[in-house]
Amino acid sequence: MKRLLLFVCFIITVFISVAQNGNRLYTLKIAYITKQLDLSPEEAQKFWPIYNQYAEELKRARQDAVRNNKSEIELDEALLNIRKKYSVLFEQALSPQKIDVFFKSEKEFGHYVQEEMKRRQLKNQRKLEQNPN
Repeated sequence: MKRLLLFVCFIITVFISVAQNGNRLYTLKIAYITKQLDLSPEEAQKFWPIYNQYAEELKRARQDAVRNNKSEIELDEALLNIRKKYSVLFEQALSPQKIDVFFKSEKEFGHYVQEEMKRRQLKNQRKLEQNPN
């Protein structure tokens, strides 16, 4: 019984941590994009509502791919179509140069997050190898 209670507490802690990190990650992404784009107040006021729609549409496409067991190519195609659609919509708020910077910044941030996750996993793996208890 004690083990079950500890396990449940552990699972709850993991879920809370994931939820907080997800919000933290989103906040970091927004800060990174804001810095890279160097938005004026007017640009920001126009850009962020469009960006929020864009992010939500990407999220739905990813969820749909998982739910419907779509192939990686099908998901990539759906994401590319969303990016194409929003590259036009972003013109309402940004210059073509800033739109290009946005898409590059988004990609750079994704690579940074992947590298950081690998680094942390490797660090945890080394820690476990040193202390197998």
